[in-house]
Amino acid sequence: MTGALVAGGWGLFAGAALLVGAAVGTLVRVPPRLIALVMAFGSGVLMAAVSFELIAEAYERSGMVPVVTGAVGGAVVYSGANALLARRGARHRKRSGEQQPSEEEAPGSGNAIALGALLDGVPESVVIGTSLLGGGHLGVATVGAVFISNLPEGLASAAGMRAAGRGRGYVFALWGGIAVVSGLAALAGYALLGGASAAVMATITAVAGGAILTMIADTMIPEAYGRVHLLTGPVTVIGFLSAFALAHL
Repeated sequence: MTGALVAGGWGLFAGAALLVGAAVGTLVRVPPRLIALVMAFGSGVLMAAVSFELIAEAYERSGMVPVVTGAVGGAVVYSGANALLARRGARHRKRSGEQQPSEEEAPGSGNAIALGALLDGVPESVVIGTSLLGGGHLGVATVGAVFISNLPEGLASAAGMRAAGRGRGYVFALWGGIAVVSGLAALAGYALLGGASAAVMATITAVAGGAILTMIADTMIPEAYGRVHLLTGPVTVIGFLSAFALAHL
């Protein structure tokens, strides 16, 4: 039980970055270009975590087949769910401008945005929980990557929600709830998958990796490039190398 609580605590910690970002995005007017630069940096950090702590670990556990099937499955499921939510008004949930529709313009879009945030956050949190199974060591780069990437997500989304006319109560309730769910997802990953085989664990890890990589390509990189253009690549590389260095300390 102690291990599950520790996993849940780390998941809550990573998810709390959403709330911190939302507070900044709601209370302070942050330049959109700065948000985009942080988004690009977070994209690079997440790419490193996916490469070296998710896909590589899945391969070491059980070989190439679980990696390929899991990653492709995660990408397909994420893309399909994202497409459904986009039709309901959540397409621009990570955007900081006036792209998000108001509830009057698209009834139900607030719920779609909330579900989209869950879609983005749950795979990351489950991986945090499973990384502690079997006496494993917490992936510092993974937790750091999730935390850093959650900051601009919360910041950009909160700014966009405010521009769409949603109140502060809605913004803080949404991201506070997502932070709690992140902790519960990490706890569940630890508690429910303790007896899973190496192949199952490898597949689940690869599913999360595929979903996260797809999320980066579908939402984070486009938001960054739309604001800072050619700076996106270099800043993403800096984020990637920062996480790589953190993982090898």
